[in-house]
Amino acid sequence: MKKMMVCLTTLLLSAVAMNAQTTKVDDKELVGAWLMESMQWEGEKKTVCGRESGYAQFKYYGADGEYACAEIALTKDGKCVVMPHEYGTYSFRGGVYTEMGRKTNDGDMVLVDKTTFKGRWRNRHDVWKKQTAMPEKLVRYIVNCCKYKNAPADIQQLMKQTMFK
Repeated sequence: MKKMMVCLTTLLLSAVAMNAQTTKVDDKELVGAWLMESMQWEGEKKTVCGRESGYAQFKYYGADGEYACAEIALTKDGKCVVMPHEYGTYSFRGGVYTEMGRKTNDGDMVLVDKTTFKGRWRNRHDVWKKQTAMPEKLVRYIVNCCKYKNAPADIQQLMKQTMFK
């Protein structure tokens, strides 16, 4: 009986210690601007984003569900080019992430702490860092680039008639 109590106590203390090491990050910590730190396709070498690679990915999560995603490239002549990827909505509740209506699988997005999240897209593993010092003017510019990617119907029609006769 005494041996059983020691085992149960050890098991309980281990569980408490493990639980103390697990930090729950509130879903609202996702709100803000994020830059991809690195990406790694399975079986390939990790790519570190930034000056060395001349490549960055940007994501914005608004408190109201606004979502924007863009790629930014540094050209050989030193200019930055914003390539809007998409603009729309996201939700993140109870650790369940959905972007643009696409629900992710468990573990596809994990908030590690208040400034880091890890993501998985297809067979690529990403690490993202929150940008708390990014100027609001820059954030709004990139978000607007993404927003304007979705041309209104009348402009779409004009482009088709003019450029794709």
